[in-house]
Amino acid sequence: MNKRTLLKVAALSLLSGTALAQGGDPIRIVIPLSPGTPSDFATRIVATTMGEILKRPIVIDNKPGANGLLAMQDLMRSKPDGNTLMLGGISPMALNVSVVKNLPYDPRKDVTPIGGIYNAFQGYIVSNQLPVNSFAELVAYARKNPGKVSVGHYSALTKIQLAALGRLAKIDLLMVPYKSTTTAGTDVMGGTLDVTIVDSATGIAMAKGGKLKVLAISLPERSDLAPGIPAAAETVPGLSVPAWSGLIGPAGMSPDIVAKLNAGLNAALRDKATVAKLAESAVQAWPTTPEQFAKHVDTEITRWQKVAQEAGIQPE
Repeated sequence: MNKRTLLKVAALSLLSGTALAQGGDPIRIVIPLSPGTPSDFATRIVATTMGEILKRPIVIDNKPGANGLLAMQDLMRSKPDGNTLMLGGISPMALNVSVVKNLPYDPRKDVTPIGGIYNAFQGYIVSNQLPVNSFAELVAYARKNPGKVSVGHYSALTKIQLAALGRLAKIDLLMVPYKSTTTAGTDVMGGTLDVTIVDSATGIAMAKGGKLKVLAISLPERSDLAPGIPAAAETVPGLSVPAWSGLIGPAGMSPDIVAKLNAGLNAALRDKATVAKLAESAVQAWPTTPEQFAKHVDTEITRWQKVAQEAGIQPE
């Protein structure tokens, strides 16, 4: 992460904590990721505006680890009074059902949906040493070299996404586990790893430095937020993995509290300045009702259970 981004994160940390410490009881938003990650950055942007609208301080509490289980356990131990919420993204709310053995929660029953926050997407980055210059060329190369194209995964999202690529494109990829996006991206730049997936803003920044290539984004069609970069689905129909996130609370929250939080969240997501800040990081605001968000989660769980089954992914 560059110095400018670090300064932005620091500023947002103040705004989402101390600077908003006025008004009613504080709202704590648990994020299952480390500070400075794209999801953390986007959440802080929205939390700042949401806190101003609700006239309540909002504090960000990062609890990374275990595919979101640590954050989810924190949420489930909290009172359903609206004072503790969580960033519920695609991994803890949908993918974990398929990839985590003996999952200690049910995302359909053990949380209260508040509403969607944002839709993001990722970029397929490729080593300069790999002799391909388009996503179609990557697929063709992998077909000619079965089991030899190394792809790095470091999360439930990237693992199942790369498995979906292999299944839909009918190619045999060499799956390599990593502990973080940073190490995977570094190895792609160094040429010891052929392919990985990173958030689009990071991938575009890396490509501008000439150290690797961004061949496609993980959306069904091209996006103005990533100009000039094709969608993976143009080459591999059906390969679309938007990295969505929403706001959730503990089970048993009252409808009145949910309605107030949803109204504040959606007002923040329709604020022009907030939308513009999200777009700078290639993130699209995603306001929904609680019911729409719950339906989306249910659909995604079913979708990824099918993908995991067809790809032979077993819970671990």
